Amino acid sequence: MFTGIVQKVGTVKRISRGAGLVLEVEADKPWTKPLEEGESVAVNGVCLTVAKCGGARFTADVLRETEARTGLGELAPGAKVNLERAVRAGDPLGGHIVQGHVDGRGEIIAREKAGRDFRLKIRCGRVLAAQSVLKGSITVDGVSLTITAIGDDYVAVDLIPTTARGTILGAKRAGDKVNLEGDIVGKYLAKQGGGGLTEEALAKAGFT
Repeated sequence: MFTGIVQKVGTVKRISRGAGLVLEVEADKPWTKPLEEGESVAVNGVCLTVAKCGGARFTADVLRETEARTGLGELAPGAKVNLERAVRAGDPLGGHIVQGHVDGRGEIIAREKAGRDFRLKIRCGRVLAAQSVLKGSITVDGVSLTITAIGDDYVAVDLIPTTARGTILGAKRAGDKVNLEGDIVGKYLAKQGGGGLTEEALAKAGFT
């Protein structure tokens, strides 16, 4: 489990496509506690298992299903990625509950300046839009963000300068693709109600 609070930005150093996709990634700064083989790291919001590690570098295997559903297969050496280690018992939950199981790809359809901040409007499809709620959470390339607007097939999120500088989202432009994971609470409530997620449904379930 993750929280969507990006800890480091990494660089893809090598990609192997033999029997399956393997990524080698190096974090921009050393980890306070060294990575261990077998632990989970979210790469652009995708939960991957560390296969090998040393220093700030690690390698991870990518399932074919994961490659098909996410943008990891589109990465090239030199690409920047958001990194977050799995949360441990007792760690602060600064964002929201993130599984690292990407629902699908979204496309940025607008980037709008709003004073010191800026807004990304992301086409996410009707299913994910229906599971979302205004002021609820969504994960964009591994970053926990608050939904500030919703349409039939899109959501919008606002980024403060700290988030823009500390993640790869600050460099995103219209036309770029991003990994999206909806709020797990919204998914379960939508499944239970069968009629989509609303603020009234959240209140009835005791979440607001």
